[in-house]
Amino acid sequence: MPHFHTHYWAVNMVLQAAALGWEDKSGPLEEKTLDVPEGTARHYPIYQFRSSHPEVTSYQVSGDTNDKIAISTDGWLYLEKPLDWAESRQHGLQVIGVEDSGEPVDGPYLVTINVLDINNHQPTFNQTNYHGVVLEHSTAGVPFMRVFATDLDDPNTPNARLNYSIVSQIPDRLRKPLFQINSETGEISTTPEGAEHLRARQDVTYGRADDGNAEDSLKKKFDEYCVRRDAIPYELNPFFTCVERSEMHRMNPLEDPDYTLIVKAEDMEGQSVNSFSGNTRVNIAVKQNLWFISRPVWIRENDEGPYPMEIAKVQSNERGALYSLSQKERYPTFPFEIDEEGRTFVTRALDREEKETYVLVVFAKDEQDVELEKPLEIQVLVVDVNDNPPVCEELESKFEVQENEEIGSLIGVLKVYDLDEVDSPNSLLEYSLVSQEPQKPSANMFQIDSFTGKIQLTSSQLRRKDVPQYHLTVKTYIYFTECKVLIRVIDINNEVPVFEKNDYGKAWIAEDTEVGATLITVLATDADDPGTGSSKVLYHIAEGDPEGTFAFESDEGTGEGRLYIARPLDYETKSFYTLIIHARNPEPLVNGMEYDERSTTVFIVNVTDVNEPPQFFHDIVQVTIPENVTNGETIVEMKAKDPEGKEIRFKLEGDEKKWLEIDAESGVIKSKGKLDREEVAEYKVRVTAYEKENPEQETQRNVTIRLLDVNDNSPTLMKTQSFVCAKKPQPVLLRAVDGDAPPFGEPFTFSLSKKAGANWEIRQINGSSANLVLKSIPREDRTVGLSVTVKDSAGMGVPQLVQVRVCNCTELGYCYIEPETYQWRLGLSGTLGIFGGILGFMGLIMCFSVYRMKNRRKEKVSEGNERDAMLQTM
Repeated sequence: MPHFHTHYWAVNMVLQAAALGWEDKSGPLEEKTLDVPEGTARHYPIYQFRSSHPEVTSYQVSGDTNDKIAISTDGWLYLEKPLDWAESRQHGLQVIGVEDSGEPVDGPYLVTINVLDINNHQPTFNQTNYHGVVLEHSTAGVPFMRVFATDLDDPNTPNARLNYSIVSQIPDRLRKPLFQINSETGEISTTPEGAEHLRARQDVTYGRADDGNAEDSLKKKFDEYCVRRDAIPYELNPFFTCVERSEMHRMNPLEDPDYTLIVKAEDMEGQSVNSFSGNTRVNIAVKQNLWFISRPVWIRENDEGPYPMEIAKVQSNERGALYSLSQKERYPTFPFEIDEEGRTFVTRALDREEKETYVLVVFAKDEQDVELEKPLEIQVLVVDVNDNPPVCEELESKFEVQENEEIGSLIGVLKVYDLDEVDSPNSLLEYSLVSQEPQKPSANMFQIDSFTGKIQLTSSQLRRKDVPQYHLTVKTYIYFTECKVLIRVIDINNEVPVFEKNDYGKAWIAEDTEVGATLITVLATDADDPGTGSSKVLYHIAEGDPEGTFAFESDEGTGEGRLYIARPLDYETKSFYTLIIHARNPEPLVNGMEYDERSTTVFIVNVTDVNEPPQFFHDIVQVTIPENVTNGETIVEMKAKDPEGKEIRFKLEGDEKKWLEIDAESGVIKSKGKLDREEVAEYKVRVTAYEKENPEQETQRNVTIRLLDVNDNSPTLMKTQSFVCAKKPQPVLLRAVDGDAPPFGEPFTFSLSKKAGANWEIRQINGSSANLVLKSIPREDRTVGLSVTVKDSAGMGVPQLVQVRVCNCTELGYCYIEPETYQWRLGLSGTLGIFGGILGFMGLIMCFSVYRMKNRRKEKVSEGNERDAMLQTM
């Protein structure tokens, strides 16, 4: 029966795993990190381990199982009970494969279970009932209390992110929300409607002095407002005791709130239909706010006093407050003060024209200079009185009128200003024309609008030769001010300008003449009244210059016109100009008159040719090409021409990398070497176009070649040799670099060849590095060569050899002999060669010694023979 149960359980486990994705639920026995959601069903399959050792017949699990995690004989890691994220967020396990005798064969391996949170907890407020007090006239949006809720789900997920909202407001007589809540913080404040309409109950209002003894204050008010007909003690007076009970109840607003809010906290940020929520009750009492100014203070300017004059009174909600006064802006003088009772005074008469608004800031502090209330602002507005006379903007206003103007024509507007308040009765002006001099040909040549000051012509009999100008006197009311007006009668434009010449001949101008150079000065005169728009002469080119190559500048002093070059000349484009020049007045001619040939002249400009250097078609040359262009491929064609049509040539300069070449005749730039963006991303050269017969005539252009990256570099490991301490094995850090730019660079992927075996694995850290991990320590020191392939984001990469020495280490954590220190060792042939060289060198020394000894013997024999011969001779 137990065997049947186990078989049935195993089949069921397999079915569940298949439903959850079979390919992700099975794998080799190795270190692993698994994610498991909380609240799963019993016998929930987590993962099936399969050992590569054939001796393994079953598996065992130990560690932080909490009697909830188990493993079957065929390697299935499963849950006996659901996991709870709030109880434990991670479980550390050790899994081993054992043989029939129970002896470990494979492992142990560290298996980490991460418990994934699900939304299975309801938000909970830290209080079932909240109590708060808000003052009347509290500023909208400023919090006066806060509610707080928590959720046992994972705070790093939306499961525990709460959204606060007000579900209900009781009472809701105005049908408007008087309170609002910050959806993220739970802070409660008044809405603009609440700041306007919230009021404390009008039962008995207690001031600052009443806070000390509420019962004494109630008795005082009872005596003040109620008539006592006999000497009945308060405690026996049923009317007093009834009021006392009511007021004492009212003195504790938490038991009798003015408003009750139902506040909800909802998880999943309130954005899901499956979110959980919790509710709480918020009781709010509205308290009278004595620290309040309901409206601005109005003070009439130049008031006679007496001073100081009380203008307002403030009162703190706290006892023993000390009051002080400051100015919000920096005024030259500050004519205000405040006494210890909160009464605010103005100390002198105010002038609206000097300052029309003051903002006073009142502070209430205790004896330690700690603020008891938020600073209170009092706005003081100075009321205007009509105490300033009108002022004429000019001592004498001057206007002009032509003698042929029609009746009703506007001559001008008299400008008068008043320092009193604008758009008020105090600044309202009335105008009246008092006198006109001379009174010719009539005394009523002009009129003025009584409210706008607009002066108009009322007669058509203006004659400049009879009366060249008029003097008017205008009076303004309510304060009487006289303004002087001068009206000049100007001549009508009945004469045309006349040129001194109707033909100014010809001029020869080189095409490279600078812009602004003067070509000729012309003059036309006008017989109209000097100094008026009728006699002023303006010059302009009417025909012959559609491109605006030339322009005129008039000299008002002499009346001359200077013709100058406004744009560069070009012989090849246009070699001559016939300019038709007109002289005109800014004022229109009188009806019936027209400009004639006397106001027109001619001037011919001949442009002479100058040998100019070649000109490029483009001022800026920028080219973008891939870095892997083939040799001889055309990059850009430099186009230029000579203005005179002469033959030109091209040359290339600044090609420091020798990557380019240019065809001297066509200007085509081609590649001749391998371009490398990793070396230079933006390559700049200079091209010169010059005349073949006259190389000094040249023009240069800068050419910018931007190289686009191609995937021509594989990622390279920065270090290919390392070691692992057997006592304290640590992962080997692999870092790679790639000279290519995105999208051919990072992130890299690291992988081991299959020949590395199961004892090594690579764990990715980030886009440029990974850890090479040794799973189990070998029994002896050894140097291992591993083939590691690093690929870039485009999949390009090559295998690279990484040498790792697994060894015993010093106390500082280094191998006694690292892999690279073996590089000096030689093989058998190298050792024999060195040994043979040493023996040969020693033999050479011995031969040299024998040779020297023989020579010395011969020298001794020779010396003996010579000595014998000498004796025989003697």
